[in-house]
Amino acid sequence: MRSTRKAIVPLIGLTFMLAATACSGGGGNNGGGSAANTDEGNNGGDPKAGEKVTLSMMWWGPDERHEATKNALSLYSKQNANVSFKPEYMAWDAYWQKLPTLAASKTIPDVLQMDAAYIQEYVARNQLEDLSDVDLDGIVDPKVVENLKIGGKLYGIPLSQNAAGIAFNKAELEQYGIPLPQKNWTYDDYFQWARDARGKLPEGKYPIGDSTSWDSYNFYQTSMGKDPVMADGGKKFTLDKELFMTYYKTYEEFRKAKIVPPAEKAAAFLENDPQADPMASGVVMTRGATTGSVSALEQLMPGKVGVVNMPTGPAGGGWAQSTIFLSVSANSKHKDEAKRFVRWFITDKEAGKTLGLTRGIPINPDIYKDLEPTLADKDKLGKEIYDLSVEKALPFYSAAAGYSEWADTYNKEMQAVTYGQQTIEKAYDKLNKMGMDLAAKAGS
Repeated sequence: MRSTRKAIVPLIGLTFMLAATACSGGGGNNGGGSAANTDEGNNGGDPKAGEKVTLSMMWWGPDERHEATKNALSLYSKQNANVSFKPEYMAWDAYWQKLPTLAASKTIPDVLQMDAAYIQEYVARNQLEDLSDVDLDGIVDPKVVENLKIGGKLYGIPLSQNAAGIAFNKAELEQYGIPLPQKNWTYDDYFQWARDARGKLPEGKYPIGDSTSWDSYNFYQTSMGKDPVMADGGKKFTLDKELFMTYYKTYEEFRKAKIVPPAEKAAAFLENDPQADPMASGVVMTRGATTGSVSALEQLMPGKVGVVNMPTGPAGGGWAQSTIFLSVSANSKHKDEAKRFVRWFITDKEAGKTLGLTRGIPINPDIYKDLEPTLADKDKLGKEIYDLSVEKALPFYSAAAGYSEWADTYNKEMQAVTYGQQTIEKAYDKLNKMGMDLAAKAGS
């Protein structure tokens, strides 16, 4: 996704920077071809074995992904002579403008790329096929599969390993004698680490950033065993007041103690800009990162970046799963063929070499093992975030449909708190009322 100017970010709005690999835009023209295959009989209108089949497939991404995917489709057709493809590909924005129109007319492709931020919406519309019968044993970590299920069913085959973590300036922390963050640290550990680090850093440097985004707080709330802020497609809204006050009172303390940058300084931060990135500029020692996004930071600070998983609570912390999937249309006439293809997409080793890292670090450990010797350090760092995170990971919680304005309002109200323009309790009251009203509307 494109870099955007953030107001204050310790764990930086990870919902909206899921991974440059998952959401990256890019040009693209429509192409031709299509395919499918089946082991499972003749359900859903699938043809008999050997009959010609054309599968339509649609995805978003940059040109590199388009070319790699088209090559993979050609490979599948060589291996399955009765199968051809009708591909369509485009940039991120165009994709999400087109898909709702196709969904409304029940003409979405047999196979489509899906994103964690939108999959629940299309499941709720009954547009996606249940893929629970696709055998992923030995391919995808069972915990990851379980976290991906919606209502006990699997609607997307995960393509890549992605996780939320924290990047830190290893070189400067070592320079100032500050212990490096350790795997599975708790929120209490994280906050105490920040207090201790403040005493060793010179003026103008800060151990962590401030927090104004709803998803950064949601990490905290869910780690404590509470419901996510939005659940059941937005019909359930939970903004736990006690946890909310505890979390933001901590940051209020940190602003007074200069543990986080002042609001005016943080407002000028620009992710992945050599001069304005909070961490690359040397101002803040830590920054939110994902498996897909940390490579850009490593390129700005080669050899200086370390990573750790998100802080944890009694229930766990952060998330580690794919945020980009291949789904099958509930209205496809070739469901079994499509299911066989999507499994092939993540299991065939030749396809794995063809696709490379165009959708992030492959979800299949065997595919990754083959690719690893060719990877740069920046890509291996992304894998490290995933490996550190998966043990304690919670499900990925995206914003529910209809909550985009609430998410924007959350950021604005909490920025007002950081500037001292309103109290934490006043911000809570506004956000809780708005959220409860949206949940009631969704429920009706």
